[in-house]
Amino acid sequence: MTPTLERWTVERSKELYGVQEWGAGFFGISSSGNLQVTADPGNFANAVNIPDIIEGIQARGLDMPVILRVENILDTQISLINDTFVEAIKSLNYKGAYLGAYPIKVNQQQQVVEAVTRHGKKYHHGLEAGSKAELIAAMGMLRDTEAVLVCNGYKDEEFIDLALHATQLGLKCVIVLEMPGELPLVIERSKATGVKPILGVRVKLSSQAGGLWAESGGDRSIFGLNAAQIIDVIDVLKDSEMLDCLQLLHYHLGSQIPNIREIRNAVAEASRVYAGLVAEGANMHYLDLGGGLAVDYDGTQTNFMSSRNYSVNEYCVDVVEGVMTVLDEQGVPHPTIVTESGRALVAYYSMLLFNVLDTARFEPEPLPESLPEGTNVHIQHLYETLQSLNLRNVQECFNDTLYYRDQVRQSFAQGKLSFRERALGDNVFWETIHRIAKLAKDMPQVPHELEGITQALSDIYYCNFSVFQSLPDAWAIGQLFPIMPVHRLDEIPTREGLLADITCDCDGKIDRFIDSQGVKRTMPLHELKDSEEYYLGTFLVGAYQETLGDLHNLLGDTNIVTVRIRENGEYDFVGELEGDSVEDILSYVEYDTRALLNRFRETAEDAVRKGRITPTQRREILQAYKNGLQGYTYFER
Repeated sequence: MTPTLERWTVERSKELYGVQEWGAGFFGISSSGNLQVTADPGNFANAVNIPDIIEGIQARGLDMPVILRVENILDTQISLINDTFVEAIKSLNYKGAYLGAYPIKVNQQQQVVEAVTRHGKKYHHGLEAGSKAELIAAMGMLRDTEAVLVCNGYKDEEFIDLALHATQLGLKCVIVLEMPGELPLVIERSKATGVKPILGVRVKLSSQAGGLWAESGGDRSIFGLNAAQIIDVIDVLKDSEMLDCLQLLHYHLGSQIPNIREIRNAVAEASRVYAGLVAEGANMHYLDLGGGLAVDYDGTQTNFMSSRNYSVNEYCVDVVEGVMTVLDEQGVPHPTIVTESGRALVAYYSMLLFNVLDTARFEPEPLPESLPEGTNVHIQHLYETLQSLNLRNVQECFNDTLYYRDQVRQSFAQGKLSFRERALGDNVFWETIHRIAKLAKDMPQVPHELEGITQALSDIYYCNFSVFQSLPDAWAIGQLFPIMPVHRLDEIPTREGLLADITCDCDGKIDRFIDSQGVKRTMPLHELKDSEEYYLGTFLVGAYQETLGDLHNLLGDTNIVTVRIRENGEYDFVGELEGDSVEDILSYVEYDTRALLNRFRETAEDAVRKGRITPTQRREILQAYKNGLQGYTYFER
């Protein structure tokens, strides 16, 4: 049965794009073929169609691409991790408590941090700052004196003074010692300001996690103190009569830890270090496990680096149980468990929406019924190979086709073939490859040489976004994100394609897509329709992508829209930020746009003097230049 005649349903689209696997109950498909989003996982009675939100965005004058944030998805994730830890603590009869600390580095945007502190207040969900700027942001946003403000990273005198001032204001601001040389400075500034600090120490565990961030932990990690250095810290604090200031032990195993076994091993090791600090007389209250709670980007629920083989419930139970097991054995009181989960909180809350501008297809033009007299012998051999192709000789014909294609190209390079003949040879080659690809689908076992043929024939969909600006992890570390159309999901996708962005860079593409069997190099897409936009979305992009992006080709921040879904299925626009203009971006890279305009005005006036343009044309050209400065950096219809 041909694809165009095959009956298609939205259920098949759900299966094809894995929505139910990676969507965590937040995403579904309506009966009319539109991708839906809800803030109440699994409840699609009040879901909103994403194409409707796009229509509302454009009606308000904002263009694609857009980062769309669903504010109450973030609320849901904050509640999920806090409530699940509380349930685990209660069920296991744990005697301590739980506090979350959102690491600002995961997404420093004000709307994000503001939303975390607002909804997290009922849980006393705090913040983690790893730089002076992040600490200043945290001090301005966090007003909850029951929450923790964890200060990681390298600290100079000003950083330490700010943290001490936060303590003066009543915040539980913990200065975590990352290097041996920090302690003398902390003691000095504490005496100078008269403020007693709350101290923590970051330990280098021997435990390590797999995945892309394996080197965050282990003996060779760049942050933290080893056992001998921590003993030195204890001795210095004893001598300074400040051992009671040491209240927190911190470690960080890595980001996106896919295997729960590695998490359990680290918890056990850290708990023994915690017990050792208590035995040394430290006034311990907090065990900070850092981040690492993974997001199941591909929906496979495995220990693959873009997935995780555990649930949030299993994570919380294993952490609480792991701490209890060691500390009960040592007779040590249960601490307040702190986690710095950021990715799991904010990933689901943001999606990148963009339109497709055009496509390129690797399809041949119709071939003549016979070749012209005198056609080059290599092209004749190509043509004869095409005519003889059948299911039994696919492999042989494929090898011959590649050989004769190379002969045609060599003949052209040597000047023995005209450009028109070269085009004919290419056309015969691509027609043969297309027929081989169709035959390969009916083969019980596809030869190894033909496994990449679908990718070689796939379309290129040119999309209105920048990989480097909005999806830097997809380019830099091969992070997989769920990507799919947001409409027409009741139609069969008849094309296979990869995505190219609008940067002038061969790396500006996405050619790795999630799949239940591993990684696909193409994705199913629909034919473009005349006079109708085709919209795609990349999902789970709330973590890191907005703050790691660069200005490749001077493509700046996208427009950002935040919505809140109501219980009745309607939604409100609760925030919008216009993306960077061309003028904004030029100023970031040190251009004085007024000076640019003046120089261009002089160029235009010189053209008037030389009779190239009229004064009226000069005015029109200058206005176009000014409009360009104020325009969006992305493609505008």
